[in-house]
Amino acid sequence: MKLSKKVILIGLFAVLAMGIVFAGGGKDGKSGKTVVKVLAYGDNSNSEGQSFVRIVEAFEAANPTIDIDYEMLYDEAYHQKVPARLASGDVPHVAYMGADARWGTAWKEAAQQVDMRPYIDQNQYDLSLIPEMGPNGEKYYLPLGTSNACTVVFVNEKLVKELGFDIPKTYDDMKAMVPAAKAKGIEVLSTHGADGWAWGSCVMSALFSRTTGKTDYMSDIASGAKKFTDADVVSGLAFLNQMVKDGVMSQKAVLIDSGTGLSDYSNGKCLMYVTGQWDAGNISPEAQAVTKLIAFPSLPGQKGPDTMAGAWQVGYGITKATVAAGKEVLDASIKFLNYFNSVAEVTQRLRDGAIVAPILKDYKVPADMPAIISEKIALGKYVSCDVIDSTLTGAPNDALNAGMQEIVAGKSTAAQVAAKVESLYSR
Repeated sequence: MKLSKKVILIGLFAVLAMGIVFAGGGKDGKSGKTVVKVLAYGDNSNSEGQSFVRIVEAFEAANPTIDIDYEMLYDEAYHQKVPARLASGDVPHVAYMGADARWGTAWKEAAQQVDMRPYIDQNQYDLSLIPEMGPNGEKYYLPLGTSNACTVVFVNEKLVKELGFDIPKTYDDMKAMVPAAKAKGIEVLSTHGADGWAWGSCVMSALFSRTTGKTDYMSDIASGAKKFTDADVVSGLAFLNQMVKDGVMSQKAVLIDSGTGLSDYSNGKCLMYVTGQWDAGNISPEAQAVTKLIAFPSLPGQKGPDTMAGAWQVGYGITKATVAAGKEVLDASIKFLNYFNSVAEVTQRLRDGAIVAPILKDYKVPADMPAIISEKIALGKYVSCDVIDSTLTGAPNDALNAGMQEIVAGKSTAAQVAAKVESLYSR
């Protein structure tokens, strides 16, 4: 959907050549402005969407000859729209994207990825902080920041201590909190379980590594060396049911959306909340001041270290359509990206809690940053492991996410979910 933007009709054309679809751009016949089509990520209700709108308005005010014609989508609406737009030939010039399976596959399959190295200003960006994304070191987009910790447990240290406990180191420590927390009407652990992807990215990604003893377990699954029906994988899924049985997590977690979950945590309705590091800026300032960020505590019989699932952050990049549209659109697109990643805007994203560390050259973190920023930086001490949907996509991933919701709700067993996912997975 459009957010506060008039619809600008420009002459779109599609050129089919060597299997690549390009969308047109350039001067708008009525305004004389250079039109840059952008597919953005966020919505009116979250800080990411609000920040994007603010940046566009500021950029257009500073660059009156450029019009940013954007469409903004969030969560599954984004993932559904990307392949549809690419298939129709309506390819944006700048788009929110990544290089893994979840965020990069559609762009790769449409042959729309561009190696941005020739366009990256090395006076602004530190190339060593941008990962290699292709077989020859290609860099297809500019990440919002460096590594993205996806399985982070937010702990309200003040509330935990008021109940007579310390920051948990083991699952048994969490389990011990249940009677005291329940007596106060507080949940021990919650998450935004109405979002199916949260169970994979924010919960199970780390748990699978604990039960299999491998940080790269998805590589083994992808190669066929390991299956979802293997006992050590099934045991990871079964742990969801164990948490419900022990009272550590409520079945109601499957009904909680992100906004409600973050509000509940901010208001002391749960001791702990598992999500990604990006939500650090979405809890109240009062909650930030008493929050410690940790990896999921050690599981009974755990194999290996206390891992934390992580991947490179997504960001914005140009497409082949940008290059095809000509120098004017290309230059305007790069100018917008550099504005989006200016020191001021990157600092604001850091202050908002959206990123861990910037990719800018010689960047200095301001001394007045909220304390939770230091908490996020300290997450680097944990061993990183696979994020499931960086590899698993489509029907198998959908079945896994929905299946985990069913396990928590008591509607399916771990073995049933594992069997369904395995049956859908083609290697």
